[in-house]
Amino acid sequence: MARLKSLYEKEIVPQLCKEFGYGNMMEVPRLEKIVVNMGVGREATQNSKIVDIAAEELARITGQKPVIRKARKSIANFKLRQGMSIGTSVTLRRERMYEFMDRFITIALPRVRDFKGISRTAFDGRGNYSVGLAEQTIFPEVDIDKAQIRGLNITFVTTAKTNREGEALLEKFGFPFRGKPAGN
Repeated sequence: MARLKSLYEKEIVPQLCKEFGYGNMMEVPRLEKIVVNMGVGREATQNSKIVDIAAEELARITGQKPVIRKARKSIANFKLRQGMSIGTSVTLRRERMYEFMDRFITIALPRVRDFKGISRTAFDGRGNYSVGLAEQTIFPEVDIDKAQIRGLNITFVTTAKTNREGEALLEKFGFPFRGKPAGN
């Protein structure tokens, strides 16, 4: 069993039950999935192999085969046609989700240059949290010499009903938020 999953079951659930006064442990918010998205955008219009390289890097980072995303509309100014490959994404669930989150918190985030914590303001109003990374090279699975520096977005989808519940859940998992919680 993943380290963070056992931490959730043994420690986080009772703490959140006490903090928010849940009567049933099934009310406690939990992490549902993690969506990792890497767009290549304009570069893909000139060279279609760039999407394959991005997909390979994303597969190495997440341990799961990514889905190639296609453009929904044609945009003449960007030389983009409908159906053109413009990015890749992976949806992680269960054990892989917890393993990825553990590596993200303990290994990848501390490797960010001048890291002072992640913002508390990136919640969407329903307890889901999104973070954007300027470069994927903070993950040790990526070979820095071969990689083209490209950003990626990570969305942590929870079953929390409010931002405060989602923030408390992620904080208990060990997210290095900067500043004080919004509720205090």
